Amino acid sequence: MKKSLLALAVLGAFAGAAQAQSSVSIYGIIDTGVVYQSKVATTGGGTGSKFGLNSGVIQGSRIGFKGVENLGGGLSAVFNLEAGFNNDTGGLQGSDATTGSNLFRRKSVVGLAGGFGTVLLGRQTDFADTISAYTAVADFGGWTSNSGSGLDRLQGTRTNNSISYTTNNIGGFTGNLLYGFGEQAGQTSAGQAFGAGLKYENGPLGLGATYYQSKANGTSPADTSLIPSSATTVTTNTLAANQGSSAYKGWNLVASYQFGPARVYGNWSRVKQDLNTQANLTTTGVGSLTSLNNRLLARSNKADMYEIGTAYALTPSLKLLAAVDHTRAQFDGVSGKGKQTTYNLGSDYWLSKRTDLYAFVSYIRASDMVNTGVSDTTGTDGNQAAVAVGIRHKF
Repeated sequence: MKKSLLALAVLGAFAGAAQAQSSVSIYGIIDTGVVYQSKVATTGGGTGSKFGLNSGVIQGSRIGFKGVENLGGGLSAVFNLEAGFNNDTGGLQGSDATTGSNLFRRKSVVGLAGGFGTVLLGRQTDFADTISAYTAVADFGGWTSNSGSGLDRLQGTRTNNSISYTTNNIGGFTGNLLYGFGEQAGQTSAGQAFGAGLKYENGPLGLGATYYQSKANGTSPADTSLIPSSATTVTTNTLAANQGSSAYKGWNLVASYQFGPARVYGNWSRVKQDLNTQANLTTTGVGSLTSLNNRLLARSNKADMYEIGTAYALTPSLKLLAAVDHTRAQFDGVSGKGKQTTYNLGSDYWLSKRTDLYAFVSYIRASDMVNTGVSDTTGTDGNQAAVAVGIRHKF
């Protein structure tokens, strides 16, 4: 009897040790708000007011699985799978030709971590997503995406078929390198992507810088977010010549400082899309950019985005938010630059550590380009007002 009890105790100890060596956690966010927008473009060519229930106003609704296994000697195996969904409909969030149903479209990585840093392989965001914590994305999230943070990748745009290396924190500095495979036989550069980033944290000060570049075409391009389609797919003989050419180049510089209860921040981004020429856009059916209807921010040759903002903790539970975003866009064959300015005000009240209520109001004004709007374009109308009231729960 004593031997049996001893054997059970030993087995229990081994089982406990084995369990302690690895762990898997489930997490998620459900974010939904009621949104009003004025002057949304209608199918008839005019504009009208729009009310809607939007999923992911601040952060995209998601469910994720994260795991780590201790391999010994300070080395660990890690993985992260994250699926996005639309809480207002229950459907999967987004899809594209290269990822099919996109079950884990937000993140799908596996790798190793240790004293050397972390190496991850799969579908993942570049380092711009990390330094977005120093920008309005930290407070307003997706509410600022159309103002420019979606184009400069601060919203966390993903790279397929990628491998990344991130250093550990060294004296406040963290660095990152990323490479995305184009996976096209005979032409390595077609569809490939690469990025680099650096951040510095020292008490209340946060600084960050990133660069990202992606090449056109490829059978399985690393960057599937390029707009228009002329940058990612070969549809005609004219566009075939663009394989391996740089389609997107993006730079970000961000800074944030905590003054007691107030965080103040500012940033600058530049995006160049060399293939967004009049010839390429016309080939894909866009038409002349001399028409205001075609001057979308995503079709610009070059865009500069500037932002200043603050988040003030009125109480431990209540934050008051403000940010101004200004964009200047250049279009091929069009003299002058399109301009757009967005003014954001908001409040965020935390009912608990995991649940908060938020309210945002924005006013967007554009000239010589299509107003991107908050969630929906306004067409050729120069201004739009938008309001959102919602709830976010993290688990």
